[in-house]
Amino acid sequence: MIDYQLKFILIFLASFIVSLVLTKLVIKIARRFNILDNPELAERKIHQRSIPLLGGAAIYATLLIIIIYLWSQGQLLDDRMSASLIVSFLLAGFVLLVNGFLDDKYSWPAKYTIWGPIIAAIIMLIGGLKIGYITNWQGGVLYLDQLFGSFINLSNILIALLTFVWLLGMTYTTKFLDGIDGLASGIGLIASLVIFIVSLSWDVVGSTTSLLALALAGACLGFLVWNWHPAKIFLGESGSTLIGFSLGVLAVISGSKIATALLVMGLPILDALWVIIWRLKRRQPIWRGDSQHLPFRLLSVGLSQRQVVLFIGFVSLLFGLVSIFFTTKAKLSALIFLFILMFILTGWLKFKLKSNEQVN
Repeated sequence: MIDYQLKFILIFLASFIVSLVLTKLVIKIARRFNILDNPELAERKIHQRSIPLLGGAAIYATLLIIIIYLWSQGQLLDDRMSASLIVSFLLAGFVLLVNGFLDDKYSWPAKYTIWGPIIAAIIMLIGGLKIGYITNWQGGVLYLDQLFGSFINLSNILIALLTFVWLLGMTYTTKFLDGIDGLASGIGLIASLVIFIVSLSWDVVGSTTSLLALALAGACLGFLVWNWHPAKIFLGESGSTLIGFSLGVLAVISGSKIATALLVMGLPILDALWVIIWRLKRRQPIWRGDSQHLPFRLLSVGLSQRQVVLFIGFVSLLFGLVSIFFTTKAKLSALIFLFILMFILTGWLKFKLKSNEQVN
């Protein structure tokens, strides 16, 4: 066990240091080629000066280096992580990287950039990723391929659709989060550490899932050093989608820990759903950025960027701990409580904003 503990520490430290160094390099490259986020070009920008983008390149390169090293040492493949899954993940991540670069450099419209996450999700499905089962809150597991009895094809379609929607949902959750310094990378750090701990509860100690979760955590932390307010670099389209996509993949591979990911990412997910419903009711494009997301509403009532990150991070960590130490039934109760919390928070923000408007 001591050897595994040392391996965990070394992987985390290695990914942290590599990400720290590569992010500094990416800052210079982004400035050299004028790949910057100009606050004058969009209404919801809250920074005052142009900030380098392409942060996702540093995170992807870090994961690539760690994966290549683990593969060369024969420590990458196991019963849950096949070569096809690894190759598919790297290829899908590269698609998100290229898609993000095109958006960051040329400001592609959303009707084009949405194809990056779609293609990435399809690549993972082809590579063999699937949500094979979910935990039954009454005990045991529900195997989805047995859901329709002898109608195997119908079950496979359901599994593929569920996995596809899950990956897209996780991808866009972190994308929507990426508007406050340190928020998306901070939540990515917390979520990947939770997945790491949860993977140890069922998996072989030192499994690929746990190692990759640690690598992602280290990569997020190394980037967070430069992304903490006031940020010196932003994730950009590639980074904001890559973090959520990676968490979605790891949640599935680590034993269909969907409830775990839902808990730790619960507040951002509910916020994303609330904003989508808000835009649909007003017949606005759901992909258009605005200031209706929870982080911006918290800013509007007087919280600083760091306070917003710490608040959302604390809630994510709290519910992440629930997913680690409590049973499935307790997790379901926590999800219900999280929904109620979001409802109360939304109501309080509306009241606070109206009060501020009346005062002004």
